[in-house]
Amino acid sequence: MLKTLELLRKRRSIRQFTPEPLTSAQMECLQEIALRSPSSRALTPWHFVFVTDTDTLHALGQAKAHGCAFLQQCALAVVLCADPQRSDVWIEDCSLAATLLHLGATDMGLGSCWVQIRERQHDEKTDSETYVRSVLKIPAQMRVHAIIGIGNPAEEKHGHTADTLPAERIHLDQFDPQRLLPTS
Repeated sequence: MLKTLELLRKRRSIRQFTPEPLTSAQMECLQEIALRSPSSRALTPWHFVFVTDTDTLHALGQAKAHGCAFLQQCALAVVLCADPQRSDVWIEDCSLAATLLHLGATDMGLGSCWVQIRERQHDEKTDSETYVRSVLKIPAQMRVHAIIGIGNPAEEKHGHTADTLPAERIHLDQFDPQRLLPTS
């Protein structure tokens, strides 16, 4: 069995964490995973802010109105940001890194969950990117893509079974419009 498929079968979004911190070995491993992420043309536009400070985690848990409060419980939040002047595909490069961080966390028995920051609002006046930039002192030319919350899971979720996968999304040799799902 492929180890990657085994990890994907186990991986779920975890939003409840124990207060236990990550070990230095776990932190170093996650940092290496981030730095080994593929990058188009090897331009490496990404930067990773590894946050463990409780007050900063609390502030990040307020980055947008919904879907990020769980960051306040995480042992670690990895903020993925990039310099769009360095690469036109910085979004894709950050997404690849985020995926690898999720798989690495799963492989270590940790839980993780994605928080979308790009194109989201902190409040009526401030977008989430600007808010996160101010909290972490990220330079203005950098774009903030997402935050990955990581920690020791306080909830157990079983992987999705094969029969729940949307097999109709697989097309062979050419796109089959018969496989489109109804839009409403």
